[in-house]
Amino acid sequence: MNLSARWGMTGLVLLAVGAQAAEPVKVGSKIDTEGSLLGNIILQVLDSHGVKTVNKVQLGTTPVVRGAITAGELDIYPEYTGNGAFFFKDEKDPAWKNAQQGYEKVKKLDAEKNHLVWLTPAPANNTWTIAVRKDLAEKNKLTSLDDLSAYLKKGGEFKLAASAEFIERSDALPAFEKAYGFKLEQPQLLSLAGGDTAVTIKAAAQQTSGVNAAMAYGTDGPVAALGLQTLSDPKGVQPIYAPTPVVREAVLKAYPELDDWLKPVFASLDEKTLQQLNASIAVEGLDAKKVAADYLKQKGFVK
Repeated sequence: MNLSARWGMTGLVLLAVGAQAAEPVKVGSKIDTEGSLLGNIILQVLDSHGVKTVNKVQLGTTPVVRGAITAGELDIYPEYTGNGAFFFKDEKDPAWKNAQQGYEKVKKLDAEKNHLVWLTPAPANNTWTIAVRKDLAEKNKLTSLDDLSAYLKKGGEFKLAASAEFIERSDALPAFEKAYGFKLEQPQLLSLAGGDTAVTIKAAAQQTSGVNAAMAYGTDGPVAALGLQTLSDPKGVQPIYAPTPVVREAVLKAYPELDDWLKPVFASLDEKTLQQLNASIAVEGLDAKKVAADYLKQKGFVK
């Protein structure tokens, strides 16, 4: 056996010993439905590759989870690119409204300031949007906010259920109205207490007080399940919130294959897929752990 071949074998042995000696990877997520789904997906992918893990899924709100990973109490969790605007107090930069630019920006800032690495994002956008009833969308060919604007200008029947925050905040409904050139009058709005999109979506599904549209998030589960369709935002009024695994630099060095393992999984999570998976949890009441396991097996990501 030549020297390089022997060294190659020794290197493999050292790598194996290093992997065994590595600390278990602490996998976390936010407390919401999608956080639970994505956290379980990451956890199960790592488990399937023989990585020892500690389950910290549904750890808490964004500040709690973010604080945990920057303090080293958490190793990997799913985050959203658009939140970089708030993490780094940089809300006015137009980069956040572009999927690639926002991703590149948060990746660079988090690496420099926090030694956190953003892996490959999902092609989904969990941002504020307007969802309309499918019967209304199909009858009037509504797929985007441009289409909605044209429909409203023709005097189309429309009533939106939303929170007071969505109706009043300058970066929410008023931003959509300004960009797409329409204005909803008081009789076209039903203001509901709180910011829960499950309530606004339900109002549209049940046509409460004549409502046929709702404030929603791009990957909300109940949207598709309750017969609604989200409208796209071609002008990029809202920041793009692409779900992305974020990992501590030191942990990525211990497990350099992490991105290779998670990349195809997150690449498969487009908006419609996430809506369906979230609906299985939020509407059908299935356990997030089971929904994640079934999806990974069905797609062949896990045997």
